[in-house]
Amino acid sequence: MARIAGVNIPTGKRVVVALTYIHGIGPAKAQEICERVSVPESRRVNEMTDDEVVRVRETIDRDYIVEGDLRREVAMNIKRLMDLGCYRGLRHRKNLPVRGQRTHTNARTRKGPAKPIAGKKKATR
Repeated sequence: MARIAGVNIPTGKRVVVALTYIHGIGPAKAQEICERVSVPESRRVNEMTDDEVVRVRETIDRDYIVEGDLRREVAMNIKRLMDLGCYRGLRHRKNLPVRGQRTHTNARTRKGPAKPIAGKKKATR
């Protein structure tokens, strides 16, 4: 089992797919890393040599912000918005959608399960 950036990547999968298990690396970046390190796309993780694993690990450590550092940076950006008191920061603070989505209906993922309002009756036709 290869361990890269503190994540055990799955051994049976292709390298490009397995790298996406690391937070901060999506399909495009995984492809780019494989091209830089010259690992063929069809190669599986359990077929990689130790040298290739080391090169992939060094490339990710050197050129990409991943896992804990990335999570910390995103959290700091959100905290900065909240401290500024800008519109996006206020939306984060109130746990509402930040990017202009409607909230009259929908937005249940962000707002949580619907809470009944006492005394409110459904409109009759």
